[in-house]
Amino acid sequence: MRTTHPFVLAGAMILGAASSGAAFPQPADEPPVAPFAAHYTADWRGINVGTSDLELKADSAPGNYVYTWTMAARGVFRIVYSNDVIQKSWFSVVRSHVRPDKYRAQDGASTASIDFDWDAGRARGESEKKPVDLKLDQGAQDVMSIQVEVMLDLEHGDLPTTFRILDKDEIKDFEYTQEGNARLRTALGELDTVIVSSRHVGSNRVLRMWFAPSQGFVPVLAERSRDGKVEFTMKIKTLNAPRTPAAPAA
Repeated sequence: MRTTHPFVLAGAMILGAASSGAAFPQPADEPPVAPFAAHYTADWRGINVGTSDLELKADSAPGNYVYTWTMAARGVFRIVYSNDVIQKSWFSVVRSHVRPDKYRAQDGASTASIDFDWDAGRARGESEKKPVDLKLDQGAQDVMSIQVEVMLDLEHGDLPTTFRILDKDEIKDFEYTQEGNARLRTALGELDTVIVSSRHVGSNRVLRMWFAPSQGFVPVLAERSRDGKVEFTMKIKTLNAPRTPAAPAA
């Protein structure tokens, strides 16, 4: 997908990578993840440029889900960026870890379509009209499924420091740091949050996210910075079907 305008850069909010750590036991009477719909405002260098929506829904088969991210420009920005940016990931949850099945993206005329063949250990498809055929490491994620993986890792109190993610036609390494806790005033009220930062290895860009445990570790704030200066901010406005998770596993 194009990465030059602020609406695509907002996709950094959902970038991360896959954990290949130990699996956690899943209670038989509790689903691995709970559906939700979150609505955000999007600011580019202090200017409101649009809105963003995240929606996690159960798919037809038990244990399977669809995760959708939509960015929409507003005001005069809508004249230039008339098409919404839409990304989707279909995935399953295996032993409390996310396993992506397919990824689709649409940004105007630019598209991506990737299928994960875990039996063959390959990710195949097309991104920006270029063929994709990559070897899959255990635990690899796409740019959508990774956010759910991070939420589950935080819920279980075991967020790894090294991650891998399929981004366009490459698998990239990311570093994650759990920076501590903070209490934030949000549109949902005052919330205790866990702060997590991530960066692509060798990059001067840092993504910092605030996850709310009382809301099922749904992100309530995200900031993308370069050389210490904030470029892009997303703040939560509404959240449907929040959940309060169990205490982290010992």
